[in-house]
Amino acid sequence: VEELWMKLITYTLVDVVDFLEQQNTHRVVTLMGRVHRLMRMMTAQLDLLETMSPKEYQEIRLQLGNGSGQESPGFKLLLRMPPDLWRAFKASYLDGRGLSVEDVYDIRYDHGDSYVVAEALIEFDELFQKFRANHLYLIHRSIGLGSKSLKGRPVELLQAGALHRFFPELWDIRCDMTDRWGSQYGTVRAPISHPEAAAE
Repeated sequence: VEELWMKLITYTLVDVVDFLEQQNTHRVVTLMGRVHRLMRMMTAQLDLLETMSPKEYQEIRLQLGNGSGQESPGFKLLLRMPPDLWRAFKASYLDGRGLSVEDVYDIRYDHGDSYVVAEALIEFDELFQKFRANHLYLIHRSIGLGSKSLKGRPVELLQAGALHRFFPELWDIRCDMTDRWGSQYGTVRAPISHPEAAAE
């Protein structure tokens, strides 16, 4: 079932790329809303597998032969989409409008189309990483993180994927803005746990 959802997400994202290039913000946001719902549904469905004992899970795993989740056609297709999404967003909503990510989020912030689309992209990124994280916990619970995958590779390799971000620029701007704002906060106060430091 998840394979079908991944394919639907991918085909929807292909349409999103087209609408990004057309700067059709309403269609982009509507279709990304569909993607977000599908991602939440996929993540929720993982809970069902956690009701199985490790022994029961092995019965399903043995039917997969040498296949693994990393080789899922839908998963592979999905991983190819973010670079296309970013290129289309950057060309149409940043470069094409004379904007940088910093402009959209801070310097020229107006909650306009570029911001709304950027937030739709980062929500997809966040939901995909949540799916990966939940999948990792499912593996931890069912077969253990110290085991090998069906291809003989350590399952720990999945942890690297769970830390990957599709749109790092949209995550980094938050850190940059917070650091800049932090320099304007004024006097650095002593931590609450050590009030005596404030009296020194």
